[in-house]
Amino acid sequence: MIPVQGVANQTIAVLGLGRSGRATAAALAAGGARVVAWDDSAETRAQAETEGLAVVDLTRDAGWADRIDALITSPGIPHLYPAPHPAIAQAMARGVPVDNDIGLFFRSFATPDWERMDTPPRVICVTGSNGKSTTTALIHHVLQSAGRPAQMGGNIGTGVLSLDPPEDGEVVVLELSSYQTDLARALTPDVAVFTNLSPDHMDRHGGMGGYFAAKRRLFAEGGPDRCVVGVDEAEGRYLANQLGQGPQDDRVIRISVDAKLDGFGWAVSARKGYLAEWRKGRQVASIDLRGIAGLPGAHNHQNACAAYAACRAVGLAPREIEAAFHGFAGLPHRSQTLATIGGVRWVNDSKATNVDAAAKALLAFDNIRWIAGGLGKDGGIAALAPHLGRVAKAYLIGHSARDFALQLGATPHEVVDTMDAAVARAAAEAQPGDTVLLAPAAASFDQYPNFEKRGEHFAELVAALPR
Repeated sequence: MIPVQGVANQTIAVLGLGRSGRATAAALAAGGARVVAWDDSAETRAQAETEGLAVVDLTRDAGWADRIDALITSPGIPHLYPAPHPAIAQAMARGVPVDNDIGLFFRSFATPDWERMDTPPRVICVTGSNGKSTTTALIHHVLQSAGRPAQMGGNIGTGVLSLDPPEDGEVVVLELSSYQTDLARALTPDVAVFTNLSPDHMDRHGGMGGYFAAKRRLFAEGGPDRCVVGVDEAEGRYLANQLGQGPQDDRVIRISVDAKLDGFGWAVSARKGYLAEWRKGRQVASIDLRGIAGLPGAHNHQNACAAYAACRAVGLAPREIEAAFHGFAGLPHRSQTLATIGGVRWVNDSKATNVDAAAKALLAFDNIRWIAGGLGKDGGIAALAPHLGRVAKAYLIGHSARDFALQLGATPHEVVDTMDAAVARAAAEAQPGDTVLLAPAAASFDQYPNFEKRGEHFAELVAALPR
């Protein structure tokens, strides 16, 4: 645990008592704060009270009768759009500072113990629309493989305040969502990574501009020593331009899978499966990514560029990074190869919950037996039309199966409704050389509580197939 600094003898309110909320309450108490808490779930409140937390209804005036010095909110709770949560509205009406666990982490991470360390700990933060979990996990894997002490947390794995106090030379790698960067009052990473941007969470950010602004805060307000920026979208090019003092400013490391970036001070690109590092117009290193099973497709090559650049920024050598890449197994539910049975590859990309992520998954393979569907988003899968030539047949499940069928045109497809039926039909029809790909292009909530459960069900069905 990382005790929160600067809160001794203060009354701090915690809103939301899920994983991060409870960790925040414990870290605040360890820092000497008096903690009061609220959650909209009566069951969760009752459980919190049995654990000794003081529960106060922060949605009502009476809950603010005693002085509260700050309100710490969990990331899933709206603070502005589509409307502030009533407790946050109460805090703002009273001028009480609102923060989150990320802000508390950055103001509490450094301690006087660092004066006795040979190498101060550093923090790498990763944000973006797609690929940030894989990039975060890949950076962490590379660091550990190279013998560097490292921890991983944030939006993946361990909550930031549940991490251990860092040791000499340690690197903490954090995945940060737009919900986390939007509100944090302190953001001071040593290295900040921006993977890419595509529409998501529009209701929480009031549109694309607000969504990008939330991501941009990590760089504009965080003041990192090095910035790794994906420049394959206009927003990334704008961000890199704003951060640099000119094309040769190597504090900004541009990454791309679309363009050769040899005109900049420092850049990493991956084209046709080859990663290349460029410094001042000269190629200084390269890696053949094509045979790395844990990083299939151009979207994972972009993740590899981002991870490579971040690891180079903290002093790792190209050969250390390349060796570690070959040992990376990938994350569950993200282009995860489950098995090859009778020459047919089975891939779980349940995390592809939107069209952009599904497009990247489709581009990674040929001869695809595509399992898609669930709770579709605005526009359905119409935007995937340019990629359907790779699909031998689609097997459609869930709430939006029939809507998706109408958008597939001449692409062979079958409405099968359930995952069990989709796996059975694909197994019966797939030929050697085919890839059966679960990339739903839809949310899971019609049939599963989350994308993880959907992917786990798919994996269980694949594991049960005859060998």
